[in-house]
Amino acid sequence: MALGIAAIAISSPALPQSPAQPAISADLILQNGRLLIPGGWATAMAVAHGTIVAIGDDVAMTPYRTSSTKVIDLGGKMVMPGLHDMHVHPGGAGMQFFQCALPHDAKPAELLNIVSGCVKNAKPGDWITGRAYEAASFGKTPPNKAMLDKIAPNNPVMLNDISGHSNWANSAALKLAGITRDTPNPPNGIIERDAKGEPTGLLRESASNLVSRNIPPATRERHAEALKKGLDSLLAQGITAFDDALLTTTTAQAYSDLSDKGELKQRVRGCLFYVDQNLLKLRNYYARPRFTPSCIKMQLDGVPTDSHTAAMLEPYMPLPGAKAGDEIREKGLLMVDQAKLNALVVEFDREGLTVKFHAAGDAAVRAGLDAIAAARKANGFNHNYHNVAHNSFVNMDDIRRAKSIEATFEFSPYLLSPSPIMDDIEKAVRPDLMSRWIPIKDALDAGAMVVPGSDWPVTTSVSPWYALETMVTRQAPGGGGKVLGPEERITLKQAVELFTIASARQGNFDYATGSLETGKFADFVVIDRNIFEVPITDVHNTKVLMTYIEGEKVYDAATAPAGN
Repeated sequence: MALGIAAIAISSPALPQSPAQPAISADLILQNGRLLIPGGWATAMAVAHGTIVAIGDDVAMTPYRTSSTKVIDLGGKMVMPGLHDMHVHPGGAGMQFFQCALPHDAKPAELLNIVSGCVKNAKPGDWITGRAYEAASFGKTPPNKAMLDKIAPNNPVMLNDISGHSNWANSAALKLAGITRDTPNPPNGIIERDAKGEPTGLLRESASNLVSRNIPPATRERHAEALKKGLDSLLAQGITAFDDALLTTTTAQAYSDLSDKGELKQRVRGCLFYVDQNLLKLRNYYARPRFTPSCIKMQLDGVPTDSHTAAMLEPYMPLPGAKAGDEIREKGLLMVDQAKLNALVVEFDREGLTVKFHAAGDAAVRAGLDAIAAARKANGFNHNYHNVAHNSFVNMDDIRRAKSIEATFEFSPYLLSPSPIMDDIEKAVRPDLMSRWIPIKDALDAGAMVVPGSDWPVTTSVSPWYALETMVTRQAPGGGGKVLGPEERITLKQAVELFTIASARQGNFDYATGSLETGKFADFVVIDRNIFEVPITDVHNTKVLMTYIEGEKVYDAATAPAGN
């Protein structure tokens, strides 16, 4: 018998019943605190197996508490997500412990006295290396080899300047490098010469390699030791994840060595120098669970200091002694041909690698963005958030287009307050450019992705608390005095987001870190003050009390060695 449609009973299949959620026993509970969460505050948090399993008030933690749960009463202290530094060189910072250390603000007489002491403690013929001298402090007589020859006649000396883009060598070092009046400038480098054509001892950009390649390399063990010192300094500042902005084979090996010994705690993305083909091929050999060499570093220009090597759209202020038609001195130095740059970035993007460009001048920033646009056209949008680093000067047209090509601006907030290097920069560029120095607000207003990077130890500090304050004030820590680019000030809330969720998103890891939320890894810091309740000029004084990564306490101020 045929059935009418109305007689047919249609029902959905029964869905399987979810089993009752098993009780989760927390390894750690924080209570009685001020926990910064998306949209507000909580007072307590439960952690199990390195993951946040509950967040709310103290009462809400009761189901997760057992006799084995460690409970910390915060006494009202502030807790926030672990911080990210998207441009740092911890190995280089640690290596400074084994070199001749020069204070950034040292005057010439003090600096030469320090170097003289380093020479006296060395054997004849030993190399003397160190940083960081500041060219502007020398006035009208720039650093030269004769100054070093007087205090180091029997030792080769090479000192790195405050920017990291110029070096100062004595005659012994130049001789070992074979640099004479007849030595031509290498590609992307400048050998400074006096009026008679003799090398002065100042070497810009790649010209420094002519000398540095003669310095005996440190041992594998020393590199690991230096890196560990740098990593410990970052943990003491609450930095739980970062980009190592320039990997060499030795630093990649150091990360692997520390990881194999259980001493690498942070999440690290390593940026391999694009010309090192062997390291690029073997990058996965060095990879470890918290070390991912998946970033490519490309240097597009230099710096806008007395060297005039940052690539600019408009000419620098006239440089004493510059020859007519000297284009390097007029608008700086763009180090990679645009067509070649585009092709390389398209290929790196296709391989799933993130590209980090060093681009201080606005012409270099434009070149980097053009290359990202070429990659988007060739490969489509794939969430490789390539980032242009430094961005000291950026044309507004380029800021406006960054969002449409999913480009990230990585700014250096550690240069937002008056410092020795700023004296050099303000003398070098047109005064009107300084009104938009490091244009963070312009980029945020345009909807671009923005992240911070310290560039430590090129900069004097790796403290994110210093950076958080100066992004808001644009003044020296503590306030007062000169303001750099006042129109580019942002709010503290925005600044905190750059160091947390924005940086996690740039690394495609915001599903797991960057905020305190149930289900994310327990990467967090406990600090000694609520930075939202103290005067903004006090934020730089913030001290980290404890740093946790995946629920493991990796730094404790109460037990840390002096200096960390």
